[in-house]
Amino acid sequence: MNNRPTLAAQLIAEFFGTFVLILFGTGVVAMVVLFPSNPPAATVHGGYTNITLGWGLAVTMGIYIAGKISGGHLNPAVTLTMAVFRGFPWRKVVPYFMAQTAGAFLAAALVYRNYLPAFHQVDPQLERTAGVFTTFPAFPSWPQAGFLDQVIGTALLLLLVLAITDELNIPPGANLAPAMIGLVVVAIGMSFGGMHGYPINPARDFGPRLFTAWAGFRNNGLTDGPRVWWVPVVAPLLGGLLGAATYDFGIRRFLRVSQPPS
Repeated sequence: MNNRPTLAAQLIAEFFGTFVLILFGTGVVAMVVLFPSNPPAATVHGGYTNITLGWGLAVTMGIYIAGKISGGHLNPAVTLTMAVFRGFPWRKVVPYFMAQTAGAFLAAALVYRNYLPAFHQVDPQLERTAGVFTTFPAFPSWPQAGFLDQVIGTALLLLLVLAITDELNIPPGANLAPAMIGLVVVAIGMSFGGMHGYPINPARDFGPRLFTAWAGFRNNGLTDGPRVWWVPVVAPLLGGLLGAATYDFGIRRFLRVSQPPS
């Protein structure tokens, strides 16, 4: 009897895992942006540290939801990398991309609906809050800087994901791997979050950006303002491959040699 999950089950898991990831992630940004740390003290809801911790926990929770069924990719950069380096079936790559992006889109819509009164108060014309959902370069005249930043961040993500989950290395217990990957995201955010907001995930950025365009946000980077949408789509895909290549050819080949004979 074949108990392996069907492709439909895997896509549903990727959808809901990414949905939860973006709910927590964009939710914490909404808390910081829409409820700024101004007097009175009761309105203080944190700053960048909250955002990095929130996104790390968001990744952890999303992987816990989807991991057993779909592998908990939640990220096209992870899916592509697993297809190139770990034998993930190529026929599943585009369906995974679509499920991840759809989950991110719907999560952004729910966060917007939840915080609708705050959006109306802080930015009634929706001209300057698209960044709650998606990312933009800190230096628009240097788009290559944001591109490099995304390549480095996603390379670090996949380098560490492969190291953490490698059975030839010293992997944590299966139920601890999502927490460790979440901590990797926290570290990336704290170290490489300034130049382009560290999406390190095409679905995490493009799904919510599609929502901002559909909802009428100005300066969304896709249909309005500088067209920067491609940076957090293309750069993470490239960065993930570079990170995996670095791990496999720089570390894993020595782990194979060091394994004792069975």
